[in-house]
Amino acid sequence: MDYIVTLAEDPAAWAALATLVVMEVVLGIDNLIFISILTNKLPAHQQATARRIGIGLALILRLGLLGTIAIIVQLTEPLFTAFGHGFSWRDLILIAGGLFLVWKATKEIHHNVDPNPGPDLFEGGKAQMSFASAIVQILLLDLVFSIDSIITAVGMTDHVPIMVVAVVAAVTVMLLAADPLARFIQANPTVVMLALGFLLMIGMVLIAEGFGAHVPKGYIYAAMAFSALVEMLNMLSRRARKTR
Repeated sequence: MDYIVTLAEDPAAWAALATLVVMEVVLGIDNLIFISILTNKLPAHQQATARRIGIGLALILRLGLLGTIAIIVQLTEPLFTAFGHGFSWRDLILIAGGLFLVWKATKEIHHNVDPNPGPDLFEGGKAQMSFASAIVQILLLDLVFSIDSIITAVGMTDHVPIMVVAVVAAVTVMLLAADPLARFIQANPTVVMLALGFLLMIGMVLIAEGFGAHVPKGYIYAAMAFSALVEMLNMLSRRARKTR
């Protein structure tokens, strides 16, 4: 208790908390976009439940990983060297998650462009997935994003209570934003394609970081914000033409 009181009286701790909350919220955007797109493929009565379960799993994974910080830190230790780069467990997880995200986004883009594809590597023309399949896929990406989130948190502060508060705050924001974001994406087909493009870019960034090529997150989110602004202007333009 004395430790918590000491932290609460430390201005530096509050500054670290504010910074970390913002960082965790920004990192959670990727996770939230994936959950929104995936759950929108479920029957309407299952979508909200799947989103809450997916975000709840993200919170459980993040808090569980915080309880094993010593192990998480060791995930950055190189296991082997290839192509002049020392690969750690974190790198392998990022590469696997990035490949999955690229495959998933490519598959969804394919089905959006051609709603009646023939038998191919994209599993034919299946329009909806099962509830269990959606939860498993959300869990896989939750794990990748959670490990990246916790390693980022460890790099910003040594205080576990600050990390816990930041994670809970970020996941709460995700929970509040999930339904409105999903409805917005579902109601605007062009936004779906834009969001899938974001996921494709995020997947490539995860793969690049797994191979040791650091891509500043600011560039990624600036590109996403600019693309979203252009799409918003397009939506306003279409609405104006309909009004005229």
